[in-house]
Amino acid sequence: MDLLRSLPIGLYLEKPTTWMHRLDPRVKLGWLMTFLAAPLLADPWWRLGIAGLLVLLTLLARIPLRVWQQQMGWLLTLCILVFIITCFAPDGLAIDSQPRLPTSDITFPQPTDYHYVLIDKGRIVITRRSLELAVRTSTLVFTLIYSTNLYLLTTAPEEITAGLEELLEPLRRSKLPITEVMLTLTLSLRFIPMVLEEVQNLARSIRTRAINWNKLGIKRSLKVWLMVVERLLENLLLRAEQIAIAMEVRGFTSPNQHRVQWHQLRLGRIDWLILFSLIPFWWARLMWGGVQ
Repeated sequence: MDLLRSLPIGLYLEKPTTWMHRLDPRVKLGWLMTFLAAPLLADPWWRLGIAGLLVLLTLLARIPLRVWQQQMGWLLTLCILVFIITCFAPDGLAIDSQPRLPTSDITFPQPTDYHYVLIDKGRIVITRRSLELAVRTSTLVFTLIYSTNLYLLTTAPEEITAGLEELLEPLRRSKLPITEVMLTLTLSLRFIPMVLEEVQNLARSIRTRAINWNKLGIKRSLKVWLMVVERLLENLLLRAEQIAIAMEVRGFTSPNQHRVQWHQLRLGRIDWLILFSLIPFWWARLMWGGVQ
């Protein structure tokens, strides 16, 4: 049981270094906000186009198949399940009503080939509204999760915090502790793999003991898991204390007096080109994206 491999979502890919790794984190953050905001009030075709664009960027970046195949596998499964459930769910318009006028035997042919109900097979009813809602929901879930994951996959935690600190620099005039917040965010991002490692070690220790859970019963099993959770918290607090001691030994007194610049943020030609490509993207979004 290797949690660091079975849960690849949100992990940073150090090797190989692709062209997306070399981009400025501020530019990638701008495109991330674009992918998160563009699907709002957009038509289904535009949402499908954004999902396809994310897949195309993954292929153009030449990210190894073993990486994005694991990440996209469970996500596509989740989106397909959401699509099927939403498609077959009632759309809220299939209600019975009492007609105001008496029914007549005279029927008029449909002047066009338009049909609101697309499939009607007994209990399986798919309407235009349910199909459109299914496309919207599934593509929105895919875009929100995969765009964020692609950003974390190609951006180091230190680059993320450095870019956010540069963007939030004007807030220092309001005497907000920007450096302290970014330092806390950096330590949190670095602490996530430690949490997964501790959970993995405890899970392996339980497996090696070959505990017979059927003989223990519910009450004793809960006691065992309570002890595991308690041990996990103790190990995590110990790790946090070790990090604090290491920072104190290295002379860290406050973020403003002991600042470490991990990355020098400079916009290159490719960064400016990708940044200005947001203009035609949003122009196309406003012109053809539709407002629902």
